[in-house]
Amino acid sequence: MRRALGIVATGIVVMVVALLAAGGAPQRPADGLLGAGIAVSWAVPVLRILADAAAVATGGAVVAVVLFLPAKDGMLGNKAIRACQDAALAAGIWAVASIGGLIAAATVILGIPLSHLAEHAEPAGQLSQVRALAVAVVLTAVLAVILSGTKTLRTARLAAVLTIAALTGPLLTGHGAIDRTSLWSVLATASLVVHVVAATAWIGGLGAVLRYTRSREAVDLFSTLAFVCAVTIGITGLLTAEIHLGGRQDGWGLITQWVTTGYGVLVLGKTLAFVLLVFIGWLHRRNTIPRVANGEPGAFRQLAVLELAVMAGTIGLAVALSRTP
Repeated sequence: MRRALGIVATGIVVMVVALLAAGGAPQRPADGLLGAGIAVSWAVPVLRILADAAAVATGGAVVAVVLFLPAKDGMLGNKAIRACQDAALAAGIWAVASIGGLIAAATVILGIPLSHLAEHAEPAGQLSQVRALAVAVVLTAVLAVILSGTKTLRTARLAAVLTIAALTGPLLTGHGAIDRTSLWSVLATASLVVHVVAATAWIGGLGAVLRYTRSREAVDLFSTLAFVCAVTIGITGLLTAEIHLGGRQDGWGLITQWVTTGYGVLVLGKTLAFVLLVFIGWLHRRNTIPRVANGEPGAFRQLAVLELAVMAGTIGLAVALSRTP
């Protein structure tokens, strides 16, 4: 638990620093305007990263049940049932953080103090971001209930589908979804959805291998999953960043703007973190996996914890990116 809290704290620190450095940090309202307040404004990204961390934990446990932990005649074993219980708890945290994010986001978008939100319930309910978060809250709550009673592989697979659905909703109201009639907008949004699902499977899957099983079979299977996810993340991340940086209009925006704009600097930072993760993955394949095959399951742990810390920082950068103009 202490290690998990430390990893989440790493992501939050990276996010705060990135927002301050890139110009996406909340600002105090101009004189004469009430606004939501600086505390509520900061609560939006903090609750977002907590929801993302819980989503990763949920997805990772579900990945473990579906892929890494054996089932007999479709019935889950004790480890898999424990993973489902962990996933149910994480989904509950995800739902609570999403509720908080919904309230804070509505307050910030409307530019009103939190105490006045009840008076503006109707306009708040019309906001696309609020509606998307509300759907995510419902899905994660249902997911928590289903996972708490999951005993079969078939139900675990249903939980995997619900996890993807809950991840997708809020992404449909981000940067890439502003102009829904644009082909580039559709492409950017679709790319972002695939990017986030792959990242959740990669990060969550690594945590699940550490927590539930470090057998040779599980490590080998995760290595293949991580490779597929890494390739997917690299392609979709490059495509999404290029679209957002204006490459479709002004040449290769990813090259010309990643050191001249706050958003571009964060893209560069995320790219460097991704390169580091790929290098760590190569070290796993070269050193760790052969040692696990030779009967040293603990060899996977030390490097994997470092990898998770880098991944947490990458999530922090991603949240900062979503809030940087």
